[in-house]
Parts: sequence; C-alpha cells; structure tokens
Amino acid sequence: MAYNICACPNSYVSLAHKITKLRNNFKLFSSAPPPPPPSLFSSNPRSFSRKASILTHAGAQSDVATSQFEVPPPNSSTKHTESPFSGLEAMMTGYILGKKKSTEVAHAVWKNVVRKGDLVIDATCGNGYDTLAMLKLIADDTRRGRVYAMDLQKDALESTSSLLDRSVSTHERELVELYAMCHTKMEELVSKGDTVRLVAFNLGYLPGGDKKIKTESETTLLALEAAKRIVAPGGLISVLAYIGHSGGREEFEKVQSFAAELPIDNWVCCKLQMLNRPSAPVLVLLSRK
Repeated sequence: MAYNICACPNSYVSLAHKITKLRNNFKLFSSAPPPPPPSLFSSNPRSFSRKASILTHAGAQSDVATSQFEVPPPNSSTKHTESPFSGLEAMMTGYILGKKKSTEVAHAVWKNVVRKGDLVIDATCGNGYDTLAMLKLIADDTRRGRVYAMDLQKDALESTSSLLDRSVSTHERELVELYAMCHTKMEELVSKGDTVRLVAFNLGYLPGGDKKIKTESETTLLALEAAKRIVAPGGLISVLAYIGHSGGREEFEKVQSFAAELPIDNWVCCKLQMLNRPSAPVLVLLSRK
C-alpha cells in the first residue's frame, strides 16, 4: 500500500504507526535464535550443548541460544582419508626451502612405493643408511621382505653391517643380505618370479673412504639396464647423482640421457635439481607404470 502524506491529515499518524510496527517486527525476527545447524557427525549418538551469544541487528542486547552439536567420543576411531603421497608434501616443501636434503626426499618417495614384504635392492650400499631405510620399509612380522645390498668395497659392507647391528633387532637384521659384488650383476640375485619394488643407487665415492674409488659411467649404465629389466610395474629406480667430484657430472649426464630415452608408455622420469647450487646432488626418479 502507498501512503500519500499530503492527501490526508492522519497520514503522519498512520505512517508512524506502520513504521513502528515494522521496526518491532524486524527486531523480533532478528533477535530470534536461529535453528540449530545440521549435525557434523551424524553417525555418533553423543552430543553436547554449546551456548552461543547472538547479537540482534539493533545491537541493544544479546540473546542466549542453545545449539546441539554431535561430536565423536574422545577415543573415536574416525577415519581420515590420507593422501596417497603421505608425508611427501612436507618433505618437498622442505627441499624447496633448502631445509631438507635430497636423500631425505628420496626416502620419502620410497615410503610411498615400497610395501611390507617387498624385495628391494640397494645397488651401492656405502655406509648403510639407504639399506637401513629400506629395511624399515619392508620389515614386518611375516619376514617375507628382503633387502639385497651390494658394494665392491669391503669397507662399505663392514660399515653397513655395523650400522644394522646397532640399529635393528636380530630378526630384522636377518632380512638384509650383503653381497661383495658389482651392481651390474644384480640380476643374478633375483630369482624367477620375484617382484623387485625398488632399486636404489647412491653414486660417487664412499663417504669417509678413498675418493679415488667411485662409481663409473659405464658400469652405472649397465646397472641401470639391469634394474630396468627386473623392477616390477609400480616399482621405482632411484638414482642420487653427485656431480661435485671428478667424473660426477659426466656420470649424471649419462644417467639423465638413459632416463630421457625410456619409453613414455611404460616409464615416468623426473629429476630434482638445485639451480643455483651447481655442486648439489641431483635426484633422478624412474617410475615404471
């Protein structure tokens, strides 16, 4: 209805009355407590009351309303969907920010590939830290998993053995087999029908050892060919290439060329490399589909 104030002497009274009535109605509407929100955890019968102060539009006072929210019990086993790359996001962020090493990134990637009971190969066991990381990934009560770790240097095998003896139980230690052999012969260790989930290379020389004794491009390529033949679909070849020593950059370039030539129908290949740190190691990952 329209009101013509000039047409009727009672218009001011009528209009004032209507405005007052509308204002009161609006105040009553705005100060009424809202309906309780839908349950956040409808599967749980438990609930608790939470008091919430709700300000009216006029702001003159606050009304107290009681709402019902259902919550899980303290020891509820509510499931949360985990990322298929659990933990890797934080590790990658740390690497990008210069707070994590490429070896740590490699281990985080392995964790999302290797399963309990798997067969994995440490092609260059060195001081044993990669071997130990692999053992933690495959060991379980079934004791089916195995780590085949190899190195040409006696010092490396002794160092790895000592680390394992200090770090794991006797039962876990039995899941690691150490071999004094060249990684080009890794296929000799794998029986027909075995599934190899991971083959890892840590190139260069033995930390704390003779720097003149190091991996070479020719044998590394042969070992990569062997790894390509035995790693199972869904498996991974992980190569950490150190380019700061003599021959290291050449070896890395050979590894990179090898990866670039793998067929895209069967392999996904990538590398992680620091651009403004020319001597930093490069992580090369070859994932078989």
